[in-house]
Amino acid sequence: MAEVTAEQVLEALKVVDDPFKKENIVDLGMIDGLQIKDGHVAFTIEIDPAQGAEMEPIRKIAEDSVHALPGVLTVTAVLTAERAPSAPPPQEGPQLMPGQGQMPAKMDLPGIESIVAVASGKGGVGKSTTSVNLALALAADGKKVGLLDADIYGPSIPRMLGITEDPQQSESGKIAPLDGHGIKCMSMGFLVEEETPVIWRGPMATGALEQLLSDVEWGELDILVVDLPPGTGDIHLSMAQRVPLDGAVIVSTPQDIALADARKGLNMFLKVDVPVFGLIENMSYFNCPRCGERSDIFSHGGAREEAEKLNVDFLGEIPLDIVIRETSDGGNPIVASDPGSPHSGAYMKIAEKVWHSLQG
Repeated sequence: MAEVTAEQVLEALKVVDDPFKKENIVDLGMIDGLQIKDGHVAFTIEIDPAQGAEMEPIRKIAEDSVHALPGVLTVTAVLTAERAPSAPPPQEGPQLMPGQGQMPAKMDLPGIESIVAVASGKGGVGKSTTSVNLALALAADGKKVGLLDADIYGPSIPRMLGITEDPQQSESGKIAPLDGHGIKCMSMGFLVEEETPVIWRGPMATGALEQLLSDVEWGELDILVVDLPPGTGDIHLSMAQRVPLDGAVIVSTPQDIALADARKGLNMFLKVDVPVFGLIENMSYFNCPRCGERSDIFSHGGAREEAEKLNVDFLGEIPLDIVIRETSDGGNPIVASDPGSPHSGAYMKIAEKVWHSLQG
């Protein structure tokens, strides 16, 4: 079956009218961020922020109109609202902090017992590798685990889990998550081409993530691990405010600059009343495979010291090792490929501490 085209999608959306402006949403220029991959279609509908509740039925009609096209498997439409620079500050959204008006309502995610975010103040510290192996370690301990790749702009979880197939629609009309080494997984990487950049503003990305949570048939989960993008921007604040997070884990390398960014991430979660379960020191040390000599390439022990200063738990340290990198890049992470290795043991101990924090 031929791939659906952008022209066909836009033509289908021309039957959907804005109830306030009495014109179709395509001619009004409300469609943005259109992405098509192997029958999976995603786009945003830009609306007036004051009309959010009234426009939800229009979003559903738009999804149904596109889904009726031959060759379309799933459709993700996201409502997004952009304010003019002269507009007054919004009363809800990523800028909102406790004590500054009414907090946005938390999403209702039935069937998911607990949600833990894995975050880092900066990129390049191995956060996604840690998320994958943490999720696999929890599954190895008998937990029913889901993994959401929330890095809209650089999704890497599908490659790390070795998932190459495309998601399908479940009987309920939601998207069925894919299985990777026994855990359920969903990622924007399944819905857009790997080489295609996702050029979405903050509200678009936030809306897409919310729908990846609510429009996916997660089923019954003991824990959903959310691999957040690096940094502390709008997406992180919106997710912390909208998603019922039970806690967060911060990943850092031992060096001072990474720890400074990790501190920002920790403080962000504290401001929105999300407990921080602790810090993980990744790339903690390097053991030479030839001579056995240990080198602290990025220093050592900084995350442990930082955890003590900030009065949070130190969850453990993971070495800088080519085996961890190769197994993750190859789609067969170390916890799945060599569960008896010392590295897998380190991830298992971290998973045990995270689960203990959830229970406590």
